[in-house]
Amino acid sequence: MPFPAKGDRVVQANYGAGTIVEMDVHHTVIDFDAHGLRRFITNRVQLEPTNEAAPAKRARKARKTASKS
Repeated sequence: MPFPAKGDRVVQANYGAGTIVEMDVHHTVIDFDAHGLRRFITNRVQLEPTNEAAPAKRARKARKTASKS
């Protein structure tokens, strides 16, 4: 499989390590460990592969819904 591809762990100079979550001819979306989601122009973004594991995701809390009385 060619690099980079969806699911690959990568490093970008400004944002550090992250995981590619979407990628097409025009845009690449990366979920960075410390900066969240960022979108780049695919043919302009410079990425390096990394073996650094993704941090564990925090569990989301369920939203409380207002009860109707």
